[in-house]
Amino acid sequence: MNRAATEDAHAESDRVFKALADPTRRRILDLLLRRPRATGQIAARFPGVTRFAVMKHLKVLEAAGLVVTARRGRRRMNHLNAAPLQRVYRRWIRPYEARWADALLDLKETAEREDTDE
Repeated sequence: MNRAATEDAHAESDRVFKALADPTRRRILDLLLRRPRATGQIAARFPGVTRFAVMKHLKVLEAAGLVVTARRGRRRMNHLNAAPLQRVYRRWIRPYEARWADALLDLKETAEREDTDE
């Protein structure tokens, strides 16, 4: 991967992590996981949050590529785009999974060995 591509990948990861840092935005993604929703439908699910604030959250999610919008007449439909999450998973989670799993297995084996030694 060349330097420009690496910087782009890091910038995308930063946008995704920033978007996921907020619990309201994570809840919006959970709603969109079930099905696309109009902005008003999303706002209705957050009674303590203004419609304007929900729209700001949607803009952050859209900037991270996690939400794609499409107009249907006067309605703006919001769709989940999981591709950026998958890229973050591949880059930041998958490489560490085996390492974590191996460490946990080592810990388990050590604990079991100590149990049988007593």
